[in-house]
Amino acid sequence: MGTGKDPAKSAETRTKLLDGALRTLTEQGIAKASARNIAAAAGVNQALVFYHFGSVDDLLAAACRHGTEQRVSLYRERLAEIGSLSELLAFGREMHEAERAAGHVAVLGQLLAGAQTQPRLAAATAAGLALWIEEIEKVLTRVLSTSPLAEFVDPVGLARAVGASFVGMELYEGVDPEGTGRALDSLEQLSVLVTAVEDLGPLAQRAVRHRLRRTRA
Repeated sequence: MGTGKDPAKSAETRTKLLDGALRTLTEQGIAKASARNIAAAAGVNQALVFYHFGSVDDLLAAACRHGTEQRVSLYRERLAEIGSLSELLAFGREMHEAERAAGHVAVLGQLLAGAQTQPRLAAATAAGLALWIEEIEKVLTRVLSTSPLAEFVDPVGLARAVGASFVGMELYEGVDPEGTGRALDSLEQLSVLVTAVEDLGPLAQRAVRHRLRRTRA
């Protein structure tokens, strides 16, 4: 007769621990993310932290990935419908407000703080951010493909710049909410300028591209 663990029960416990780790980061911060506190938040025995993940650091790394996959999945369909830079920035602003209200900005801040001294957590945080950047890159590649500015923009690099900007603003908002609002306003103004170029006629667009090529040369 088999003595193995119930796979469904094991998966349920892992999910509880992942959610408990994220809840602990949100409510208590990285300094309080101990096996005891995480297990208490998950409602399980703390020995299960080590049974399922080996260490608290490995659990936090897995929780980072778990949480990011959930958030990206929630927004993926919406991102696929974006058709312009202005729509992308408007979505970014809306998502920022929703993520902050749900406590996910606080989690990101704690993960970034912990990543400064914990290599495993740094790698997991980077991998989590890469999931967002991958989705942003898809949007930029799509919306820039028909833009007269397409040949002057690297969607891969721009996706990382956009991702880094939003991460910075999410953290900066904690000390200067007004400044963050002005930064978001400035990004939206840039999108208006890009839209204006895209709305120019063929001759004007050709002149803009010619001038940009000369500037880049």
